Amino acid sequence: MTALTRRQALAAAASTTALAACATPGTVTGGKRPLGKAETDTLIDRITDRFLRFNPEAASSNNVDKGRWGALKGQLGDRSPAGQARYAAGLREDLAVLDGADFAALDHSTRTTLEVIRSTYRTALEGFALPYGDVAVGGWRNTPYVVIQNTGAYLDVPRFLDTDHLIETREDAEAYVSRLAQYPAVLDGELARMQDAAAKGLVPPGFLIDKAITQMSRSAEDAAKGGGLVESLVRRTREKGIAGDWDRRARAIATGQVAPALQRQIAELRRQRPRATDQAGMWARPGGDAYYSWALRASTTTAMTPEEIHQLGLSTLDALHARMDPLLRQLGLAQGSVGQRMRALAVDPRYKFADGDPGRAQIMAFIQERLGIIRKELPRAFRTLVKGNLEVKRLPPEEEPGAPGAYGGPGSPDGKIPGKFWINLRTTDLHSRVSLPDLAHHEAIPGHVWQGEYTFQLPLIRTLLAFNAYSEGWALYAEQLADELGVFDDFPAGRLGYLQSIAFRACRLVVDTGLHAKRWTREQGVQFFVERNGSNPLEVASEVDRYCSWPGQACGYEIGHQAIVRQRERAQAALGSAYDLRDFDDAVVLGGNVPMDVLALNVGEYIRGKGGRA
Repeated sequence: MTALTRRQALAAAASTTALAACATPGTVTGGKRPLGKAETDTLIDRITDRFLRFNPEAASSNNVDKGRWGALKGQLGDRSPAGQARYAAGLREDLAVLDGADFAALDHSTRTTLEVIRSTYRTALEGFALPYGDVAVGGWRNTPYVVIQNTGAYLDVPRFLDTDHLIETREDAEAYVSRLAQYPAVLDGELARMQDAAAKGLVPPGFLIDKAITQMSRSAEDAAKGGGLVESLVRRTREKGIAGDWDRRARAIATGQVAPALQRQIAELRRQRPRATDQAGMWARPGGDAYYSWALRASTTTAMTPEEIHQLGLSTLDALHARMDPLLRQLGLAQGSVGQRMRALAVDPRYKFADGDPGRAQIMAFIQERLGIIRKELPRAFRTLVKGNLEVKRLPPEEEPGAPGAYGGPGSPDGKIPGKFWINLRTTDLHSRVSLPDLAHHEAIPGHVWQGEYTFQLPLIRTLLAFNAYSEGWALYAEQLADELGVFDDFPAGRLGYLQSIAFRACRLVVDTGLHAKRWTREQGVQFFVERNGSNPLEVASEVDRYCSWPGQACGYEIGHQAIVRQRERAQAALGSAYDLRDFDDAVVLGGNVPMDVLALNVGEYIRGKGGRA
């Protein structure tokens, strides 16, 4: 296979973009050109259209793959070197238009939308300019490794086809087959980038490669049998009464094309394995310090250094443990460090779930019980309420070994695709009644699923673009909000679970920077969590592996959380008796997912609107 190198492709794209920018109608050189409302709406619409054409899966996840975007229903994004170069070229062209425009005459909401796009594209282009990696444009997951234990089409595509590709008509089923037929080319596009990165000296840690090979082998075995890729299509067409030879057609693609493409990626990982070391951090990779610096900026939307983040984590952890100590004493746990006592609490039979499938059923029921409790309290925290359209689902078993304990996000704006709270149930020991309520608040309500639904009231591009520090900062603020609304008033062990969760995110600041900037080993990272915070070693082993493959991402949580809390304190000080929690929370969620500096502008607008001085 002959493919452009990443550098060659980006260079070619850059020259193409320069020509396109010069030819953009109406461009004014030597100064910024004011934008009117109608022209701005057209510009936002054009940017949205281009974004969706580079990300056709996003069109389906938001259920807008119809009408003008109907052709996207049968497409997958291009993950090849050339496809990534074209993507970067499109971003650069749109950014040039935004940088040449004057937003001053526009309303605050429209200016915010344009600033969000501009910030997203600038950060992404910095990532594309690096010699390797997978850049999340308007997303939370940047990674130096295109395919690894928690990243890659082998995980993304089957899950996406099963959950977000709706099948209601024959055309939808044909689009599924079309996407399935493109899946092998997507895998081979990734393969070319894996090989290009390895040629530059980038080889993942050996322990991550081992995990990825194990998981991908399961995916390849499943595809070789037809498995889930076929079953999902056959089951849903049968349920909808859509007659067709779906089994034979999908099985031929899965067994004859997808399985061999997966085996090619496995072969490449095995080829790289003898070159791999167990050095966990980016410091050990070529250009790793520069990559980590960018990854931290992308994740936190700040210019904080690794050392500043490391020290913030340590001080935050000490403050949280000081709050946890009296609660532990209240439960009769007075001896040992906070971490040791939290470990004792975690194995207390009163808070454990049963083993196996009976315990999995208990976990699902307990999640629904706790979600019902918080839903009743939300009118005290928001003036504007959304539905909280939610489905709790178990992660696919083949994904569970390399996945975190849970994750979640909103569904489609029209409600046809519910938000998801994905829960890892490979063993019930991952979860306890102490920690699970808080996890539900973070991932679902009033966390990711709840917050994401507010973006549905904004232009579509605002639903598509997100910032890690805001998304995860809000989810931690949602945990705090649940506690402030009293859901743990009669459940002190649950309040300890909440405080331990925030402390867990403080540990992330320490461990992520420890791994990537201070040359910590994987074992040091796991040990810090277990000893200092009493974390579950089963959970944190996968967590630390995640930090190795997603450098910087884990730092966005507590940095974003603290930024939101500071803005709330600012509003309280400025408004005094006029301050109302419902108004503040509305200002944060209705302003949409933004970088931290834009959040400050949105809160300032809210303060002025209430008669305060921002």
